[in-house]
Amino acid sequence: MASWLPLVQPFTNRTLRELRLALQKSFPIHVPANYTHRQHAAVVIPFCNVNDVPGILLEVRGKTLRHHSGEVSFPGGRVDETDQTIVDAAIREAEEELGIVARQIEILGPIGPAEMNLRGDMRVWPFVAFLHKDGSLRQYLDSEPLPSLDLTNLQQKTSQQEVDQIFHLTLSVIATPSRMQSRKFRDGMPYWAIDVEDLVTNSQDTTAIVGPVVDEVGAGGNGRLEVWGLTGWYLNILMRALGVYSQ
Repeated sequence: MASWLPLVQPFTNRTLRELRLALQKSFPIHVPANYTHRQHAAVVIPFCNVNDVPGILLEVRGKTLRHHSGEVSFPGGRVDETDQTIVDAAIREAEEELGIVARQIEILGPIGPAEMNLRGDMRVWPFVAFLHKDGSLRQYLDSEPLPSLDLTNLQQKTSQQEVDQIFHLTLSVIATPSRMQSRKFRDGMPYWAIDVEDLVTNSQDTTAIVGPVVDEVGAGGNGRLEVWGLTGWYLNILMRALGVYSQ
């Protein structure tokens, strides 16, 4: 299946509308309204423009965190008792980690199925979104590029405890074969991990990672920083649905 998604042209309102329709068609998923908050988590897969180039915003998690420190991940975390819905948790976590406001986060739809974490005690719900530069209500023409994020400014707003740094993974890089490392997800399903070692400034020292990695947010293997594990798996099922990766 050929991708209809432009890999180098910036996101527009038309692109976002087409993304919504594609997600609804590929992922007719029911997100529960009634849930036990301790058994669920939510992440945002945040599309965005940077320098008029389309891509996805990713985090390198804070190096002092107890779990998955120094790994690549999407913004997100556990649903708590203040969240009215699971998608509210995804938005709240993105606000807290990235230092943005809810008006900047346009949820386009869920993907899935939602997977359990490795401990088997929490289901992780992924939501695709677009991050707007600001929360203004200015209207843009269908074909007009949506404003780009300023990564330098955004980096200054991120939670210093939770986020070591942020980076923009362009769609063209995601689709670059030389970046792809063959991996298998849990039950043996194949997927592509994406090597991002050279895209992350002062990336973590991963030289100790030489064998199988227990954590699976995005540590990678063979001493490289990768979009890997659950983060990589969700990225893959999304790219397959959009025709960027072959089925």
